[in-house]
Amino acid sequence: MSQALSLQSLNISVPGVNLDAYLRSVNSISILSAEEERALAERLFYHQDLDAARQLVIANLRFVAHIAKSYSGYGLPQADLIQEGNIGLMKAVKRFNPEKGFRLVSFAVHWIKAEIHEFVLRNWRIVKIATTKAQRKLFFNLRSAKKRLALLSREEAEAVARDLNVSVTDVLEMEGRLSAHDMAFDLPVDADEDSYQAPAYYLENQQSDPAELVEQQTQGTLDTESLREAMQALDERSQDILMRRWLADKKATLHELADKYQVSAERIRQLEKNAMAKLKAAMVAAAGQ
Repeated sequence: MSQALSLQSLNISVPGVNLDAYLRSVNSISILSAEEERALAERLFYHQDLDAARQLVIANLRFVAHIAKSYSGYGLPQADLIQEGNIGLMKAVKRFNPEKGFRLVSFAVHWIKAEIHEFVLRNWRIVKIATTKAQRKLFFNLRSAKKRLALLSREEAEAVARDLNVSVTDVLEMEGRLSAHDMAFDLPVDADEDSYQAPAYYLENQQSDPAELVEQQTQGTLDTESLREAMQALDERSQDILMRRWLADKKATLHELADKYQVSAERIRQLEKNAMAKLKAAMVAAAGQ
């Protein structure tokens, strides 16, 4: 197809503020039979029929909502998870070959989960815990397994490593990250000094050197000034999107901003991505001066 699919180009509503209404709507849509699905897929595959693509996407939105629900434990807005999954569904529809002999939903699961995975990894924690391909695979599989298991034994870790084709070291490292909890830096009030040594006693204070402290403060001031100047170089809408998505106490969802600016959530996502890229480039340029 010559143009990219989007929910708006296909005249499909997005999961906005009224998520329950959206779910009721998509669950009321009839499921296509195998024959109906193949006929639509052939129209799309051989004739680039956008209306056929629209019908295929609409008929499978309920499956995206079902998959997105399994990621609700990450504390991210369900509407955003569904929106990301819908993007994966549309990518799958564009690539679906009816001659392969399987149903669309079986093919689309990979694309739906891939988009949701990327969204979760970008947003779940400020400090990213999964950076390599092996760690990403372990992040989702181990987190699900930890609902059933205590600490993994060596044999269990080896079994997970074999199943996921990663090293035992990767398994144990990811388990440690997922099981980590915060530790008090100073000695707790009721703690026994002889049995508990708080990190404050043995971690070196990197800011004890006055020269280093002045350097850090100066660098922080320069970084803040560079960020302020980079933000001012953006257009007013991009500034507002970044402020409300990243800097506000109560962060706005894609759909809230889409409603405000009367555009699609996907368009807000694109504007946010472009603004972040411009900020990064401006900061790098400022650092090199």
